Amino acid sequence: MRLLLDTNVLLWWLADNPKLSKQARDTIADPRNDVLVSSASIWEVAIKAALGRIEIELDELDDAIMKGGFQPLAISFQHAVGVGRLPGVHRDPFDRMLVAQASVEKLRLVSHDRVFEQYGLSAAGLPPIII
Repeated sequence: MRLLLDTNVLLWWLADNPKLSKQARDTIADPRNDVLVSSASIWEVAIKAALGRIEIELDELDDAIMKGGFQPLAISFQHAVGVGRLPGVHRDPFDRMLVAQASVEKLRLVSHDRVFEQYGLSAAGLPPIII
């Protein structure tokens, strides 16, 4: 399975936060799965850190992601165009980018947010994994 972690799931994984269920941990840790992290998530974390909404060492974030065995996912033109084709489920630009990336790259989005279920990824055979 190819997984795309949403920003909260990524942060919970890195912090070993108990909000991340055992099932989610097992799925992310399974060596048979490819786990990707979007540039959009890093961008979101950087903005929230700059605004003082979260405390995180940005210089160490890249290392922690790589040590976790996760693969980076850059934002492409196809992803950006995909955002414009999404239904108006909600306006969070970072979440919308994650949905577009999951759709274009045929990834399973791992999140705690049920809003992702409304984007029709299931119709493409890639329902989000809600933890």
